Amino acid sequence: MPTENPANAPAPSTAAVQQAAPHQDFIRQIVRDDLAAGRHSAIHTRFPPEPNGYLHIGHAKAICLSFGIAREFNGWCNLRLDDTNPGKEDPEFVQGIKDDVRWLGYDWHELRHASDYFDVFYRAALKLIGDGLAYVDDLSADEMRAYRGTLTEPGRHSPYRERSVEENLDLFRRMRGGEFADGSKTLRAKIDMASGNINLRDPALYRIRKVSHQNTGDAWPIYPMYDFAHALSDAMEGITHSLCTLEFEDHRPLYDWCVDKVDLPNHPELWQSVVAAGLEAKPAKPRQIEFSRLNLSYCITSKRKLAQLVGEHHVDGWDDPRMNTLRGLRRRGFTPAGLRLLIERVGVSKQNSVIDYAVLENCIREDLDATAARRMAVLDPLKLVLTNLPAGHEETLVFPNHPKDESFGTREVPFARELWIERDDFAEVPPKGFHRLKPEGEVRLRGVGIVKCVEVVKDADGQVVELHCTLDPETRHGLPGADRKVKGTIHWVSAMHAVAAEVRLYDRLFSVPAPDSEEDGKSWLDHVNPEAKRVVQAWLEPAAAGVEPEQRFQFERLGYFVADRVDHRADAPVFNRTVTLRDVWARPAGQ
Repeated sequence: MPTENPANAPAPSTAAVQQAAPHQDFIRQIVRDDLAAGRHSAIHTRFPPEPNGYLHIGHAKAICLSFGIAREFNGWCNLRLDDTNPGKEDPEFVQGIKDDVRWLGYDWHELRHASDYFDVFYRAALKLIGDGLAYVDDLSADEMRAYRGTLTEPGRHSPYRERSVEENLDLFRRMRGGEFADGSKTLRAKIDMASGNINLRDPALYRIRKVSHQNTGDAWPIYPMYDFAHALSDAMEGITHSLCTLEFEDHRPLYDWCVDKVDLPNHPELWQSVVAAGLEAKPAKPRQIEFSRLNLSYCITSKRKLAQLVGEHHVDGWDDPRMNTLRGLRRRGFTPAGLRLLIERVGVSKQNSVIDYAVLENCIREDLDATAARRMAVLDPLKLVLTNLPAGHEETLVFPNHPKDESFGTREVPFARELWIERDDFAEVPPKGFHRLKPEGEVRLRGVGIVKCVEVVKDADGQVVELHCTLDPETRHGLPGADRKVKGTIHWVSAMHAVAAEVRLYDRLFSVPAPDSEEDGKSWLDHVNPEAKRVVQAWLEPAAAGVEPEQRFQFERLGYFVADRVDHRADAPVFNRTVTLRDVWARPAGQ
């Protein structure tokens, strides 16, 4: 049913995605021209995924485009589940699609299923048969392919093409009645077997599949083909602009053929079945417009391959943060605003291209820099003892939650004599340009003051296990020595107050930009990055631990992290690294 959100507006977003100027691309210009010419009184789009898997990053562009155009032009956008392929579809995927669209920041005018229209499709097929424009074929799938011809050779007519209208109507009704075996007969459009567009060489409109449907059960033993159902669904719903990716460009003549030949508005009997499906008669003829899909380096968007990753346990499920499903990206900590920002920056065109994955990561960083509060955490701990403080020393320091936005407020951070610092913030033999802690060297502890390393404690194997340092108390902020300069500043966590946490360090799932190119003679699975997930025990300041799942932070100097939406608990924190603070993949080798 219609929502109270006619503009399909995204949820309030951050400054990262706000733009004063209107979007400019060829699709929006078509819409503007159509409105200016009076072709439509309102814009109506749709997003029609098949519920045979979870949505991935590629779908985000289609969602943002269809819902975004409806919003911008004060129109409507339907969510339609294109469920014409029983056996591969599942209610779990239906719910997942609805959740993902809402998470991305959109709502729909109407929720529809192609299966809502099965009776209309059937009646439309009967009309085409009655008009001499469709016939029942007995060729097998292999025979149909052989008869179809090639790109350079025309197809051949099926020996069953000239069946009479009466015989075709009888056979199709008996197909509907479940009389024939799967695959034994097909309803085909009668178009042109010599067409240069193979999609017009008598394409199939219906096939027999005696498989239970996730929405209609066992009511139908025959199911419409995608091209037929998709075109008529758009026409019935009054879709004005049917936005598709470029692979459907060659299907557009068939789309138009189905809409024109069925001619729903001019056949009262068909419109009765449309109204019975809960739709109002709308005269607008949909216009299909194609755009390039979103292709990202280091990514795979094939549903089959994504399912293989899950089925063969290369990942921990569809929502594994290494996956580029929307569920995985959400669990990783990617933000809807960051994804929408990516779509805006990529733009809309008819030119296929591959976007560097770093562009996506930078969009996420840009959003999180503005929206994520700051906390301190240590992922690879090394003990630091301030020997000139009393053994029981404790105090509370006040830190800003965001250095650029006072509206985030402040928090209390406990401080004591013994601290955890990052192990790589100390070097016994420092490399050139190293500005952190070293023997007899000084560094500023974030918010505390300057400390000097006076002793390095090692274990029996010669490994550094503890640093003894002295604190210059006059170098704290607001005191006379606060202006004393040192080159490095490091973060810390009080060892007495720190909370242990599991931190999962995620990276790109594939180690090469084009994992499925096979140019190097390797399979795409050979390029799965074994370092894409590492798990460490970390120490957090208390204010980072007791938070709700999906709360995001910048762990200072380390990156952006999110409390895992499944496993995190306040008494057993689990955080996922969303993205590093900078693009580490761009660093030259050895740095």
